[in-house]
Parts: sequence; structure tokens; C-alpha cells
Amino acid sequence: MTTATRQEVLGLYRRIFRLARKWQAASGQMEDTIKEKQYILNEARTLFQKNKNLTDTDLIKQCIDECTARIEIGLHYQIPYPRPIHLPPMGLAPLRGRGLRSQEKLRKFAKPVYLKSHDEVS
Repeated sequence: MTTATRQEVLGLYRRIFRLARKWQAASGQMEDTIKEKQYILNEARTLFQKNKNLTDTDLIKQCIDECTARIEIGLHYQIPYPRPIHLPPMGLAPLRGRGLRSQEKLRKFAKPVYLKSHDEVS
């Protein structure tokens, strides 16, 4: 990991913790705010801990992009949880009738950047 990449990752980590400190739930309820703050902190710790040994620059860039996207989406929609995608099980066009395996592959490619690590952690 280069020095610039390391600084960018640490900056994102600090940004998430500052965001969690200032977070207010959209409902205005104190217990919702506390739950959402805990979710933000736990999710950040888990994902950063899981990815701390990455050395491939492309994978690191993907993780940085995912982190940035999740921060921006959380701020925009005022929810810390990843927004779900709604694709019916066989809703993508098949590749010349190849069935379920091609559908799974298409669903994997159709997954937004902000959800790449969500299924792995939850």
C-alpha cells in the first residue's frame, strides 16, 4: 500500500468515526440514534479489520470506492444501512438459455458498488 493510499484509507476511517459521533437518526428518537451510531461503528470496524491485509491496489481502490459511496448514500438518505437492491430471482435476461448459473453471475455483476461487502459481513 502506498503512502497516499494509506492516508486516504485512514482519512476515511476518521471520517466515519466523526460521522458516527455527529449522527442523528431521521426519526429523532434517542434510542434509534444510539442503535444507528453503534451500527456505523461496528460496520466500519468489521470491514476495515477484514480488509486490513489487502495488498492488491485494485481491490483497495474498490474498497475505498465502496466506503465513499456508502458514506454519501448514508448522508443523503439519512440512513446508515445499505440500501437494498430489488432484483427478482430470475429477473435478468438469460444468456442463451443457460439458466440459474448465468442468473447468479448476472446478479453478481448487477450488484451496486456500495453492496459489494455487505453479504460477506452480514
